[in-house]
Amino acid sequence: MTAELRLRPVRDEDLPEFFRHQSDPEAVRMAAFAADDPQDRAAFAAHWHRVRTDPAIVSRTVTVDGRVVGHVLAFPVAEQTEVSYWIDRADWGRGYATRALAALLRDLPQRPVHARAAKDNAGSLAVLRKCGFVICGEDRAYAPGRGTEIEEYVLELTG
Repeated sequence: MTAELRLRPVRDEDLPEFFRHQSDPEAVRMAAFAADDPQDRAAFAAHWHRVRTDPAIVSRTVTVDGRVVGHVLAFPVAEQTEVSYWIDRADWGRGYATRALAALLRDLPQRPVHARAAKDNAGSLAVLRKCGFVICGEDRAYAPGRGTEIEEYVLELTG
C-alpha cells in the first residue's frame, strides 16, 4: 500500500517540525545550502515569517498519512522561479521528496523552473531528474552547511 502524501499550506504547528528537520547535522551537511546557524530559532522564525508572508513564494507542508515529513517551496530569484524541498532525514529514500516536488510542479504554471543542488548530493539530484529537471549549468558558492565553498549544479525544467 502506498502512503498518502499530500501538500497543504504551512501552519504554525508545522514550524517546530521544520526546525527539528533543519537542525539535523547530517541533513544540513547533505543539503549544504542551509541556514548559517541551524540552531538559531530567531533566524529560523524570521525566515519562515518572510516565506509565509511573501505572496511571490509558494510554500507547502508535505504530509504522509497526516504526519509532517517536510516542505516544498517555489520562490523568485531575479527573473526566475526556483524550487527547493526539505524532507526529514528519517524519511529519506521513500520517494517522498520526488512525489512532493512533482505535486508542487503540477500547481506551478510558469516554466522554466530552476533548482540547485550540491554536485555530491546524489539523492537530491535523483529527485530533480525524476521530476524532469536537466543540468543546465554549474556554479560555486559558499555552503553554510559545510562551512566552505562547494560546487553545485544548476538545473532547469522546461516542460
